Amino acid sequence: MFQHLFTARLKCLTRDRQMMFWTLLFPLLLATFFNMAFSNLNNTEAFHPIDIAVVDNDRYRQNKDFQSVLEEVSQGEDRIFNLTKTDGEKAEKLLDDGKIKAYVTVGTEIGMTVRESGLSQNIVRAFLNSYSQTSSAVASIVRENPASVKNGLLEAVSDRGEYTREVSGSSAEPNNVLNYFYSLIAMSCLYGGFWGLKEVTDIQADLSQRAARVNVAPVHKLKIFLYNMCAAILLHFSEMLVLLAYLYFGLKIDFGSKTLFVLLTTFAGSVLGVSFGAFVSALVKKGEGVKVAVLLAVSMAGSFLAGMMSEEMKYIVAQNVPVLSYLNPVNLLTDALYSLYYYDVMTRYGWNMAAVCAFALLFCLGSYFMIRRQKYASL
Repeated sequence: MFQHLFTARLKCLTRDRQMMFWTLLFPLLLATFFNMAFSNLNNTEAFHPIDIAVVDNDRYRQNKDFQSVLEEVSQGEDRIFNLTKTDGEKAEKLLDDGKIKAYVTVGTEIGMTVRESGLSQNIVRAFLNSYSQTSSAVASIVRENPASVKNGLLEAVSDRGEYTREVSGSSAEPNNVLNYFYSLIAMSCLYGGFWGLKEVTDIQADLSQRAARVNVAPVHKLKIFLYNMCAAILLHFSEMLVLLAYLYFGLKIDFGSKTLFVLLTTFAGSVLGVSFGAFVSALVKKGEGVKVAVLLAVSMAGSFLAGMMSEEMKYIVAQNVPVLSYLNPVNLLTDALYSLYYYDVMTRYGWNMAAVCAFALLFCLGSYFMIRRQKYASL
């Protein structure tokens, strides 16, 4: 009996074109748009040499030390500046045309001229300040101790030592784009709620003639509901596997090396989504339209708070209302996937999955207790 009912329900679900669009095609389309919008997001944070000019006057040509330092930091692949030598009038025109961020003038003191403030201008200012302070310190030391030049003063100044070491908490590189795709996966898992909502609606006799026939069938209503839920979970998990395959093979999204855990997380997300939809359908005593609206509202609000629309929102919630991060199923799934990618230890992933399983169990039990008490005076 299980096989017959399970197979029949699976065929019925796959013929629902509207549902198939929202649970399968819509996430695929959204992933494509995300890839088009965010493919170069990481590259925007890479440092690019700053375009500047220096006024090539007599003072600049006489200041061999500054000339040497400025030309040194303007050469090679790791250069700080793209340097242009010109006269004052042309430098002013280049600045007005936006072709350079600033131009440097060597006079009694070394100065710079800008049209606006920003990160590039601050870097130029920091470089000039550093040079001025260093040259002033060297001149002061030489005046007091001329022998220091022979003792390696200039070599010591040019070789800046570093006394801190950057240590990563993981072997994986941070990636700003991944959170958008992981939250998309989490939202798609919650979209499985459409299938769970449909299963409960189809056994509520006061909502459709199909549900009325189910209630008078010689098979226990809860057994039919359980078999149908298994079919819905299988179908939705299959849709999620298609989405994962498209992200990994088509869009080259990195999921890290823990593939089996990614699949386990996705399966838990499918169970969570389908059970959440069933819970909403059993809880809301209105028509199907109202139930769908509630499901969409919760899913989209959870996706927004998990950083799907703006990555900063995820961290704003974590800093200001941390408890909300653990009450948001979308955030739990997003964080679980990112934990698998970024962290070598499984502690954070374990806590997220424990919360996901707890929510799924809560929704399943809640749906069961509400459905089993439903009685009808007549059909």
